[in-house]
Amino acid sequence: MGTFYAGCVVANLTDRKRMAEVPKLLVDSGSECTWIAEDILRGLGVTTEKKDMAFQMANGGTITRSVGFALIRVGDRFTVDEVVFAQKGDLQLLGARTLEGLNLAVDPAHKRLIAAGPHLAAAS
Repeated sequence: MGTFYAGCVVANLTDRKRMAEVPKLLVDSGSECTWIAEDILRGLGVTTEKKDMAFQMANGGTITRSVGFALIRVGDRFTVDEVVFAQKGDLQLLGARTLEGLNLAVDPAHKRLIAAGPHLAAAS
């Protein structure tokens, strides 16, 4: 499949004028959460909502990080999601929950994000 990157704009939920462009996030549908550098999130005034959350790494190890809430925009799509405060040495990732909120899917052949199609709904 290979890897690829996408950019986003991240913003403070209560003051959307406080935003920053994050030009390079590894698209990782195997990661539940989106990870953005702590200094970017703190600079936007994103606050810690959950502290010392445990995350299992690909190598089997466990680390803890703080989590907050932010608005994430990719192109003309946006969603509100939890974001992990990535520390020095952590990758910045665009995770599966954010991709679902944006209604985007991974096109592995062309290494890009594409529209996921209509949302699923239960029939009445």
